[in-house]
Amino acid sequence: MTASISPPPSKRRKLVQTSGESVADLSTYRLRIFSHNVNGISPYLQPSIASFFKPNGNNEVPKASLRDFLRRQDWPTVLCLQEVKIHPEDRATIRAVEKAVSAPSDSVEPDYVSHVCLPSDAHNARGFGRKIYGVACIIRRDFFESHVEKLRLVDWDQEGRFLVVETKALGPVPRLAIFCVYAVNGTDFPYKDSTGRVTGTRHDRKLIVHELLAAECRALEHGGFSIVIAGDINIARSAFDGFPRLRTSPEQHSINRVDFEKKFFASTENLSLGDEDSTADQKGEPPTPGLGMIDSFRHLHPDKRGYTYYPRTKVFGASADRVDMIVVSRSLKDCLRAAGMLETAAERGPSDHVPLYVELEFREA
Repeated sequence: MTASISPPPSKRRKLVQTSGESVADLSTYRLRIFSHNVNGISPYLQPSIASFFKPNGNNEVPKASLRDFLRRQDWPTVLCLQEVKIHPEDRATIRAVEKAVSAPSDSVEPDYVSHVCLPSDAHNARGFGRKIYGVACIIRRDFFESHVEKLRLVDWDQEGRFLVVETKALGPVPRLAIFCVYAVNGTDFPYKDSTGRVTGTRHDRKLIVHELLAAECRALEHGGFSIVIAGDINIARSAFDGFPRLRTSPEQHSINRVDFEKKFFASTENLSLGDEDSTADQKGEPPTPGLGMIDSFRHLHPDKRGYTYYPRTKVFGASADRVDMIVVSRSLKDCLRAAGMLETAAERGPSDHVPLYVELEFREA
């Protein structure tokens, strides 16, 4: 059973309209989704720099601010955050996130709402004082009010790794299921079931989560949704996605990579024709139908190197991997307009990942 976490309409503050047209009236609509593994949200909860320009304000520039990021990126539709690292019972920090993204009452700038998914697992998410994992969706209020039907968790994860935004079809925009994802990082550490019994390693759990996520996406597509998966996938697809080299040791990392390729990018058609969106290692195996999804960055930039993970233990750019992705259903292929990463130390901020983005354009038929 999936749990809905969407607030009732009576709790949703209305956005002051800045345009005479509603979203439903537009023949063209651009959906811009950003994603960032922030590696702890606390540094991003500082006041917006705009607040320092009020009378008697302090002119100090904050190190990080969610509101400033949204403004700097020209008010994205959705911002998916991973590794927010909020204690599940820390209501004060959850409220601080809500405050950090909301517009002042006298502002004409876009307003945002926030929702979080935090760990409830009694056996596998107990480290760091339970300030571990966790994801958040920051959604521009006009889109939230007009399109979003519900936000929900998934019933097969209790580690705070998945938050799903389901929308209705409105105007040129189809029904969408936007997944904010912090995928399992495969390791040899044990994974425990709901009784506390060790059932395998974190590598084993990663493969199971691939299967569960693929099944959920397939069911949604059969139900008329187009899928967007945005987040830290914890997989670099090919040698082109690692610098100075792709991680291949221990061997299980390569097994995890091939498994993700087959389940999400492969299809009977592209396995046989060598589609640019599938880099699965076939080695003579019979084609295995997958979801046939599109890696937005690699599809639009087949020959371009770009990375999202920049470890803080090395000089920026000395080592990097593209382990964060925004992956979309094949039905959205013709809607892709832009995809990329903000590859600077400044945009990395306090994290060890840089933000990435995709732009989709929907037009009336």
